[in-house]
Parts: sequence; structure tokens; C-alpha cells
Amino acid sequence: MTKKNPLPAINDPERLEQLRVGLVPFQRVKYFSFISLGVILIFTLVLSWIISNNAREVMLDQSEAYSLLLAENLNQQVFRRFVLPTVVSYGKIALSNPDQFQSLDRVVRNATEGMKMETVTIYDSTINIISYSTNEEQIGKKDMGGLEYAKALAGTPNSQIVSSGSVLSLFPGTAPVHCRLKTFIPFRQVRGDSSPNDLIMGVIEITQDLSREYTAIMQLQGRIILVSSLVMIILFLVLGTIVSRADKIMERRVRERLALEEKLNHAERLAHLGTMVATVSHEIKSPLGIVRSTAEILYKRIKKVAPGNENLAEIIIAETTRLNNIVMEFLDFARPQKVKLTPVDINNNISQALQFIEAKLQEQNITLETNFHQDLRKITIDPDLFYRALLNILVNSIQAMPDGGLLQVSTGIMDSDGSVFISIQDSGVGMSEEKVAEIFNPFFTDKNRGTGLGLAITKNIVEQHHGQISVSSKENEGSTFTITLP
Repeated sequence: MTKKNPLPAINDPERLEQLRVGLVPFQRVKYFSFISLGVILIFTLVLSWIISNNAREVMLDQSEAYSLLLAENLNQQVFRRFVLPTVVSYGKIALSNPDQFQSLDRVVRNATEGMKMETVTIYDSTINIISYSTNEEQIGKKDMGGLEYAKALAGTPNSQIVSSGSVLSLFPGTAPVHCRLKTFIPFRQVRGDSSPNDLIMGVIEITQDLSREYTAIMQLQGRIILVSSLVMIILFLVLGTIVSRADKIMERRVRERLALEEKLNHAERLAHLGTMVATVSHEIKSPLGIVRSTAEILYKRIKKVAPGNENLAEIIIAETTRLNNIVMEFLDFARPQKVKLTPVDINNNISQALQFIEAKLQEQNITLETNFHQDLRKITIDPDLFYRALLNILVNSIQAMPDGGLLQVSTGIMDSDGSVFISIQDSGVGMSEEKVAEIFNPFFTDKNRGTGLGLAITKNIVEQHHGQISVSSKENEGSTFTITLP
């Protein structure tokens, strides 16, 4: 069985151009959809970046406020619990004295115990030198305070953020994220009402390690970017699948529409041609009958008057008969007969056609093989019309085997839908793909004699019975005609 191509081929450049023009609006929608998704992805990434940066700013602002509050508290604790008692006991502050240093260290550590402090450093007010630090390695170092130290010494609290790393630091093998907040406040004297005095005794630097919080912000940013990317990828894949299927559906529908238009135009041309053929054939038929009748009368008279010369009249009779058959073919094609349906055993119908051509098969040394399905139900068809359709195919197969060959005729039931099929296969000269595509078109023939209407009429008869006819063939390998009937 040959399969029908579900998507008709359109070779006309103008038709293909119509196809492309018909798909332009859909192509625009497709491109707009993908561009919109791309814009949404970019907007989402920018928004996630803004959200994460805002979260980082809020964290740093809160940490800075916390550091300033802690530094103010530390200022009062150090002044009340260290400066005043030390001045009373020793008369002056000298951190080079181990007892004074240990006393200050206890006050600082008690005041910052449980707080997220990395180091506490106190700078001298007279010279830029570290007088005290919880990191003993920093004690005594000079010029360690920069611009922030100078601002605090002038009475302005300020902070400095030292950070490194980005979202890329979350990948394995990269440098870890670091973030430190250094807060500088002036170390002032404290009055009895706990309000600060204008006298600045030094600068207090508090360092907080915010690496964990900063890493959490980077992880949040990374998760937002990852989730946004995954959502966009899924949307791209879903949209791509939908667009791909819609593209195929649109293309198929446009091709079907154009093929249908082409078929309708072809049918319209055939209708006009049929009308013209019917008119011409009708006009030819009457005078042709008169010529034949006249020839028959001449034949009888010549046979009596001049025996032996009647062959001239025989030639006229034979040719007019042939022309009459051609005219009848034209009329049958132009004005198909009305189908008279009746239940028929299709095997018997085929056998009758085979009996008619039996003499021709023997004359051309053609072997006949039949394989009829014995349990076929009766089919409602017009036996006379279908007999003619079968005869046209059988004659075509005989003409394809001028030097003899094998003719195989079989019937059966399709497994897919239960339709009855008739297969007529010959071992003749076969046909090219181009010829197979044209064989059912009216007036197509590669023979010296004939109208090219036989197979076209056969197709019309099969389609009148709501059936289908197809042919598969290769050059020098024979042909197979298959008729399927519901």
C-alpha cells in the first residue's frame, strides 16, 4: 500500500511565496514572544541585583548604627570604670603600666562580651599611635589611623567598610567573601549626667566581622539569579515547544489551504474542459453516426456490384467505430454516469473482468495469478461501472507487458480500518516518479494511440464509490495498482 503524503507538496514559487506571506504574522508573534521573555529575564536579573544590593545596604546601615551605639556605650564604660579610677589611684594614665593596661583590658572585654566585635582599638589624641587594642600585635604602631581617624579626632563619628568577593565567590575554588565594618568615634570625657564632653581624649575604633552576613546576602542574590534563570529557561523551553508545534500546524494549514485552492482551480478547469468536450463530442457524434451508416450501405452495394473492393468501405466503418468509441470516452469523462448501487461479490466482479481479457493474456504470453480473500462481505457498488474501472486497469497492465510477464490480482481486508482492498500487480516496464504523479490526470498518455482518459475515468469511478486508488511503480520493475473501498 502506498501512503498518502499528509502535507501536499507545492512546487509553484508563487504558491510558496503565498505560504511565506501567510506565516509572517505568526513569525512576528513568535519573535515578539521570545524578545519579551528575554526582556523579562534581563529585568528580573536587574531587579534581583537591586534587591540584594538594597539588602546589603540595609544590613550595613544597621551594623553601623549598632557599632556607633556600642562605641558610645564603650566610651562611657571606659571613662567611668577605667579613666576616673586610674586618675584617682595613679594621678595619670599610663598604659605602659601593666596594671593599668590589664584594668583597661578587663573593662573593654567585659563591655564587649557577647558582642560581635572582632577588635577594639584606642588611638591616642596627641599622636597617631595605637595605645590599646584587643589585638596585642597592633599596640604601639604609629600612623595606622587614616582619614577616618582624623574625622573622629575632629569630633565626627564615621565608618569604613572593607569587603571583597561577589556572587562569583559562591562557586567552589574561588576566594571566600570578606566584609569588615570599622567604626571610628571620638573618645570623650563624660559628665555626671552621662552626656559627652567636648574634650576628646582619643579615638575608639571598633571592627566587626560581617563576612557571614555578607555571604548570606551574596547567597540570596545568587539564589534569586539562579531561580530567575531556571524559570526563564523553563519558559523558553515551553514557549519554544508551543511555538514549534504551532509553527508546524500553521504551515500545514496554510499548505493545505493552498493545495485545496489548487485542487479547486484544477477541478474548475476540468469542469470547463468537460463542458467543452461534451459539447464537441455531442456535435461530432451525430455526423459520425451518419458517416458510419452510409459506409455500411456502401459496403453492401459495393459487395454486390464490384465484389473484392468492399475493403474500402470496411476501413471507413472500422475507423468510424474507433472514433465513436473515443467520442463515447469523452462523453463518459465529461458526464459521469449516475452510480446505481447494489450489493456485489467483488471477487465475482473481478473474475468477470479477467475472463474478458483471458484471450489477450494468452496471446501475449502473460501468466495470471489470483489470490482472492474467500470471506469478503458483499460491497455496495455499481457492478457495471466498477467492471469498467477494473478493465481499464487490467488493459493498462497488459499494455505494460508487450513481451509477456506475470499479472497478479488479489483481494483482502485492511488491518487498520477493515476496508476491502484490490491489488493488481504487473511485471511490466514500470513508470518513473514523474509519470506516476501524472498517470491519473486526464489526457495524459505515453502511448501512440488512446485518449489518456482511461485511468482518469477509473479514478472518478472509484471516488464515486467513496474509495481511493493509488499506484506504486519503478522503472523496469512493474507497477501495482491498489483500490481500497470502505
